[in-house]
Amino acid sequence: MARHGENIRKRKDGRWEGRYPVYSKEDGKKQYHSVYGRTYEEVQEKLYKVKHRHGTGNQASLPGHLSQLPPPSCEEGELILIFSYVAEEWLNEIRNTRKPSTYEKYKLIFENYLWKMFPDTEISAITDKRIREQFPEGLTESMSKSIYCVMNQILKYASRQYFIELPNLKRPSAGTRSKPVGVLAKKEQTKLLAALYQEQEPFRTAVSLCLHTGLRLGELCALKWTDVDFENRLVMVNRTVQRLMVDGQKSRTLLLEVDPKSEYSRREIPLSDPVLELLRIPGDKEYIFGGDKPLDPRTMQYRFKKILKRAGLPDRNFHILRHTFATNCIEGGADVKSLSEILGHSDVKITLNRYVHPSMDTKRRHMDRLSGFYGQIHGQPD
Repeated sequence: MARHGENIRKRKDGRWEGRYPVYSKEDGKKQYHSVYGRTYEEVQEKLYKVKHRHGTGNQASLPGHLSQLPPPSCEEGELILIFSYVAEEWLNEIRNTRKPSTYEKYKLIFENYLWKMFPDTEISAITDKRIREQFPEGLTESMSKSIYCVMNQILKYASRQYFIELPNLKRPSAGTRSKPVGVLAKKEQTKLLAALYQEQEPFRTAVSLCLHTGLRLGELCALKWTDVDFENRLVMVNRTVQRLMVDGQKSRTLLLEVDPKSEYSRREIPLSDPVLELLRIPGDKEYIFGGDKPLDPRTMQYRFKKILKRAGLPDRNFHILRHTFATNCIEGGADVKSLSEILGHSDVKITLNRYVHPSMDTKRRHMDRLSGFYGQIHGQPD
């Protein structure tokens, strides 16, 4: 709650925030920016300097020790850009321009890592060496990449907004090769398919649909009957569902229906006749697998694990179905461009690098074919 007469308040994360108006030179509109600090007095002092920098300060109204500070000179009056302040501004921009899931991911990375690493650091002091010294130990390769990605986006935002030159931070090489998610082996696929066709029920149908289309879990849970075109044998991906953090909710998370991951994710996938037969009898509810509302991805993940257990297979993540689909398509002769569009990727490199895992049998067949080719050459007469 702000103290009387000042736009300063204490945030839930323990920091103090002070807000000040900035008037646009182009249209004169007023916007509010913020400064942050660990104490009330620290924020007062930052507000004093920033307000004078923008011409909005009023020294007569400054309380206590701040009223004794001399008005800053041109050098002293330079706007001090604190990393956490710029990061908060950048997050506000992300909230207004990107998907809710993207905003929540970036927000968590900032609050759990970056703010703790650079709470009161001037943004110009952040270097490759500085971040390596402050970087938490024991993080996964994926999280390390995400932290550097967010850091560089914040620095680019600061460069763009405040016309300053800042470096692009380079993440040090981990020296290890990231493990692929992997796919179901042929014997495992045989066991799984046998379990799926034992009886017809919605969750088994959902798993079969993913094995035949490579749908993401959120896309599967958001499917409506209106997304299936039986005449043209297509399923259309128009939305996805995600469980996101929402402030002010008792459960802390809500299941939200949002736009697909990207514009490339909004796509049409052709369906084979066996898959159409699985979906041939439409239900009287809006969603194929959720009834009157989307199916919760956590429920689908739980049901998938139960199906695996009944099939005598080890515990796996639902996403392995997408990898298995992609690998089966490549081994079956599908071209990478077609597969990339079916999966909803923006670049075929993503398809090859992340979703195609040739089996040892496939590699052996290629080597045997090559040996046969050389044998034919060797057997030709001179």
